[in-house]
Amino acid sequence: MKERKNIILIGMPGAGKSTIGVLLAKYLSMWFIDTDVLIQSLERKTLREIIASEGLERFIEIEKHHLQTIQASNAVIATGGSAVYDDEAMNSLKEGGVVLFLDVPAEEIERRIECTAERGVVMSSGQSIRELYEERVPLYRKFADVEVHCGSRSQEENAQCIAEMFKRD
Repeated sequence: MKERKNIILIGMPGAGKSTIGVLLAKYLSMWFIDTDVLIQSLERKTLREIIASEGLERFIEIEKHHLQTIQASNAVIATGGSAVYDDEAMNSLKEGGVVLFLDVPAEEIERRIECTAERGVVMSSGQSIRELYEERVPLYRKFADVEVHCGSRSQEENAQCIAEMFKRD
């Protein structure tokens, strides 16, 4: 059986990476890895707790370490929104698959994310979701092989649309 490449999902917190990822893995008969859940499991702390105790820079180092240790094939990998802060981690992921940027308009992200602290969002103190969006979108575009505009469709519709892209391969 031919080894299938991974599908790596990147995008803002609230873009639907985890939800779309689970559905996509189901539609394509692939494994599913949520890197935020992986990090929490391996560190035995929530993202919020890691950020609070270690700080943002150290969290990004921890995230980088765990992203670089992923040994997977035939998997949909939903990354944390901050994965793009480290070139090495992203290049490591890109080596094993295709990177999809789930692009959701800033207004929709603002609507979806009510409490950034509870979610463990990597952002500077006092930074707004809009400012975070403007900071990260160029990084998402830098690493993306494919940009998927997700704002006007449901998560299920987005997953089906992406699955169709890969069924043609």
